[in-house]
Amino acid sequence: MANEIPAANSYSKGNLLSARSNDSAAPQNTINQQELESSASMIASSEHNKQKQKQKQKQKEMMMSSDGSKAATVAPIHQAVAIQEKGRIAGSTRKDVKLLDPKTLRRLAQNREAARKSRMRKKAYVQQLESSRIRLQQLELNLQRARSQGVFPGGCNALGDTTSGAVMFDMEYARWMENNRKRLSELRGGLQTHLHDENLSLIVDECIAHYDELFRLKAAVARSDVFHLLTGMWITPAERCFLWMGGFKPSELLKMLMPQLDLLTEQQLMGICNLQQSLQQAEEALSQGLGQLRLLLAETVASGSPIHESTYAGNHMLIALGKLANLEGFVRQADNLRQQTLHQLRRLLTTRQAARCFLVIGEYFNHLRALSALWASRPRESFIANETACPTATDPQMVHQPQGSQFSAF
Repeated sequence: MANEIPAANSYSKGNLLSARSNDSAAPQNTINQQELESSASMIASSEHNKQKQKQKQKQKEMMMSSDGSKAATVAPIHQAVAIQEKGRIAGSTRKDVKLLDPKTLRRLAQNREAARKSRMRKKAYVQQLESSRIRLQQLELNLQRARSQGVFPGGCNALGDTTSGAVMFDMEYARWMENNRKRLSELRGGLQTHLHDENLSLIVDECIAHYDELFRLKAAVARSDVFHLLTGMWITPAERCFLWMGGFKPSELLKMLMPQLDLLTEQQLMGICNLQQSLQQAEEALSQGLGQLRLLLAETVASGSPIHESTYAGNHMLIALGKLANLEGFVRQADNLRQQTLHQLRRLLTTRQAARCFLVIGEYFNHLRALSALWASRPRESFIANETACPTATDPQMVHQPQGSQFSAF
């Protein structure tokens, strides 16, 4: 019995162990099933993701293929544009490199300056041509008017045709006279308002330059028609009364100026006196030279053979023509004396004295022109009556000399 009880006990224990093992295995089996199910779901989801990725990849490939076909058509245009842009950028960089060169910059600046000067010269030349054309039209009108009236622009009777150079000089001299009136008004205003010496000096220098322009015009007409200057056809009759070799006599001008200039120092008086003496010597030398030229010219013309109506080209006439060419030299030397006299007065006098001096000179010639106008507009009837009237007893020579023989001494 004792043996049977342990056996039963062992049996019961084995059953218990097997039951326990079965009980323990049951949860393990449930765990393994869950793991299998989760792994299966993961595998399924991964496969689904792979399918989606494949679909997206196919879509991308399809889109890339479509874009590639479009890019293939547009690529040549983009390449051409890119090449042009590269060439433009390269050209601009080359230009920038050249502009950075100092020599190139200097050369370009010189070219621009030369082009600017050339444009200015062309513009001035065109304006000069236009003004010359206008003056020529005015000249033609003046000539027609003068020929219709029988009077030249200078005031002389029309005894023959005048040269174009002389007529041009008359027009330029009229323009010079108009500008001279403006200079005189500026001098008068500057002296009356007590203008500062610096500003007044500028006006005086402009007057000097204005007279220099007149001497330049006279030198030009002396080359073309010296007789026009010598005869005084370009000035009024009262001015012509004081004419000396185509202009005023410098020493006589100084004699006229001396009483009009006040407050001269001893040094200034000495300088003006020395200038007057040197002018008188030069004037005497020029007058003697001109007298000798006239004598030689008269002898040359008189020594020739009789002139035929068909020609004037004799040997003595050619010699006389050569001597006449020396008249231009005398006129130019006389104008040089006049010009140097004005410049010397500017150096000897102060600014205000020089302004007063040039104002007096301008007013002097204005008075001579006014005198000519009065002479031309005088009543002719009273003048003829005065000429035919009997001389009074105040002049004994006129009383004893008959009226018809007043000029018998000549």
